[in-house]
Parts: sequence; C-alpha cells; structure tokens
Amino acid sequence: MAKIAFIGLGNMGLPMAANLVKHGHEVRGVDLSEANLKAAAQRGIVKSKSAADAAMGADVIMTMLPAGKDTVAIYGKSGILEVAAKGTLLIDCSTIDVTSARTAHDLAAKAGMLSVDSPVSGGVGGAEAATLTLMVGGTDAAFEKARPYLACVGKKVVHCGDAGGGQAAKICNNMILGISMLGVSEAFVLAEKLGLSHQALYDVASTSSGQCWALTSYCPVPGPVPASPANNDYKPGFASALMLKDLKLAQEAAAASGATTPLGALAAQMFAMHNAQGSAGADFSSIIKMLRGK
Repeated sequence: MAKIAFIGLGNMGLPMAANLVKHGHEVRGVDLSEANLKAAAQRGIVKSKSAADAAMGADVIMTMLPAGKDTVAIYGKSGILEVAAKGTLLIDCSTIDVTSARTAHDLAAKAGMLSVDSPVSGGVGGAEAATLTLMVGGTDAAFEKARPYLACVGKKVVHCGDAGGGQAAKICNNMILGISMLGVSEAFVLAEKLGLSHQALYDVASTSSGQCWALTSYCPVPGPVPASPANNDYKPGFASALMLKDLKLAQEAAAASGATTPLGALAAQMFAMHNAQGSAGADFSSIIKMLRGK
C-alpha cells in the first residue's frame, strides 16, 4: 500500500482521504483548520506538521485546495517538490483555472514528478460514498499511475487530455449544471404560479424531455427527491459560493479562448446576486428562493 500526503481536508478532501485509508493506504493529512485535523484523526488520517513534512517519503501527494494560487503555492513555495523523491505522483483534485493547473504541471515536470489535474464532481455525498466522477488531465503515463488511487475515491475516472484537460472538463460541466439548475428552478416557480404541484411537474419532467441531473438528483423543491438538499433547508450539498466560483472560471476561460457563452454569463450574474443576498453558504439549488422573489 502507498504512503499518501493529502493536503486540504475540508468538506471534500476529508472524506476522500478517509476513503484512501479504507483501501489500506497510509494517509498523512495537512490542513489549516484544527477542527478538520481532529476530524481527520478520527478517520485514521495521521496529522503532519506541514505540507513538506507530509510530502517527505510519500509515494503520492494529493491536494484539494480552494483556488489556483493555492495549488501553485503548494507546488512552488511550500517545499514539497524539494523534499519529495523524484518520480513522486502529484494529484491535484482542486477545481482551479486552467492556466494555474498548467503552471502546476510545469513545476512538477521540472522537479522530475508525474502530475495530473483531477477535479471531481458529485458533491460531499459523492465524496463520502466514493462515487465521485474524476476528470483527469495529464500524460498517459501519469494518468495510468494515478488511476488506482482515483478509483479509491470515485466510481468514474475519465482521462480528458493533457495538462489542464481535467479542469477544462470540470468548468464546462459545471457551467451546464448552473444553467440547468436555473432552468429547473424557473420551471418550478412557474408551476407554482399555475397551480401545478411539485410532484406532478417532477413526475412529468423527470421522465420526459425536461429530465436532467439538476432535477433528478438535486431537485430544488422538497419532496420529489428525498436526498436533495431542499429537504434539509438547502444545507450543502454544493454551496452557492462554489457554483459561482466555477461559473466565474468558465467565464474567464471563455474570454481567454474567444468562446461565446451568453447563458453561462447570465448564470454567473444570477448566482452572484444570490450570493450577495446572503446565500453563499446554502446549496446552489436554493437559488429558487431568489427566483420566487424571497
């Protein structure tokens, strides 16, 4: 079994690291939050003093961090590339901009390391159940080396291309998700105005042309999908702040590449308004409240 350094033990990173432990790997964890480290210890993850300390002697270094600047800093300034052995595998599961992902790959290559960018989809529930989808960017050799570890935390692992390919797939996917949730939410608001029950709309749309993941897994009204955050006062789930982050990344990529994404731009504006109204911590499906005028 491998020695794995896992840097970033938040809502997603902690259950992912715990699933690696379940598969028999030795996991050393790093996080800025003592509460997260305490929770990690209860799940078999050994606390390290620093990222460099965790990286020393590790076979694999995995990161789950908030932004591109954090991944680049961990790769470039924390000392992990100086203390890790040549050939150590670096797996970044953060959702970050494509440019930062490629910068991280370059830093890893210069240090003689294999690396992949591997953002995930499936939310906290998927992280706990190890049913995430992982979108992977990197060389064929790096992907094949990373695949067994990624299979410990997810059920579908897709090689999306070279460096940055995973991040490209993630932001495109989540742009679809944000747009879809707005459409589903608008439909339920209209149904309410027309006197149509939530269940009736769900029964029709979920089995016809309106069917989509935002409806059948994260239905924005309580009742039709018992596991959706709408049944738990919109507690994440996937926070609205994170949806806005991903939509902004998509818009930055669209601007840089010259792509036309008017619906993506509108979705980013709508979620920015929703966050500004105090809903950044609520599940992104809670945007239905704003559409109701509440």
